[in-house]
Amino acid sequence: MKLLVISASPREDGNSHLLAEAACAGAESAGHDVEHVFLDQYVDRMLDNCRRCRTPAGFCSLDDHYESLLLDKMLPADGIIYAMPLYFYGMPARLKTVFDRLFCYTANSAPQQEQVVGGITDKTVGVLISCEENYVGATAGVIAHFQELTRYLDQSLAGVVVGNANSRGEIACDPTDPLSRARDLGARLFDVRVTDYRLTTPRSNKVWDPVGC
Repeated sequence: MKLLVISASPREDGNSHLLAEAACAGAESAGHDVEHVFLDQYVDRMLDNCRRCRTPAGFCSLDDHYESLLLDKMLPADGIIYAMPLYFYGMPARLKTVFDRLFCYTANSAPQQEQVVGGITDKTVGVLISCEENYVGATAGVIAHFQELTRYLDQSLAGVVVGNANSRGEIACDPTDPLSRARDLGARLFDVRVTDYRLTTPRSNKVWDPVGC
């Protein structure tokens, strides 16, 4: 499978970067094709007024490399892992912009709508979060945000790893071992069984196949 790992922090020696590297190593050990990119190399501009900034042909005119990230990296991937530091109890603005600017490519008037909608859906997603606080509510909001984003985009959220750290590199000292958990998520991302039942969902009373246990 093809996995894209996106680091939302520009720090190449930061704690979320170490989580991303661990996930990459896990995915590579499982035989997956892995690419790791830094978001600051692609996204500089925030969502603007599409009525004003679209080209006459209807395409986005914002002059950064977001379109390359979306069309050449995100759409072809079978899965995406987002690695991020927690900023003010939410995702970094640059990462939020990735989702905000999807509007310009998925709106009814977007020339690339069919390509993007068909390519961004049906992906498996993982999230890695570096957070100074171990209070569980600190990351509850951003985790809920990813739950709703992936659900709206018809993707499967396979797992979230949270590690506690502030100074660079100290995430390795977290006794909950988030680096190993990130490595495991990378290795098992496409094998995780993701369920989201409704009252009318056909299902048995078994969660796991007894033969495989």
